[in-house]
Amino acid sequence: MKIEHLAIWVSDLEKMKNFYVKFFDLKPNSKYYNSKKEFSSYFLSFESGARIELMHRPDISQMMSQMNSSLGYAHFAISIGSKDQVEKVTETCRNNGIKVIGEPRTTGDGYFESVISDPEGNLIEITV
Repeated sequence: MKIEHLAIWVSDLEKMKNFYVKFFDLKPNSKYYNSKKEFSSYFLSFESGARIELMHRPDISQMMSQMNSSLGYAHFAISIGSKDQVEKVTETCRNNGIKVIGEPRTTGDGYFESVISDPEGNLIEITV
């Protein structure tokens, strides 16, 4: 078994797509648009095959409120291969105005990671 993809509702679809492509070298598919629902999305693929689906609807805030839903995921982690890469990507993000929430470090459970916030506040652990 494996996680095939995770989905994130976003306010600014293009900005979020550009963020993940720029900083994590994900490959986007062509934009999907359903005019009846005013739903649009991108699937962004990792080299390993796992994907992130970014989804947008103009009425998403209203929909979430009606479903009494405000809780989401805590974070997701992107493994980039080495401590040096974690430090390099973290610094590249910082230099591009991306908020660094947790500096590169070895955690109590043995992960070497940093934590950043994407442009809409979703937390991403950058790990070895």
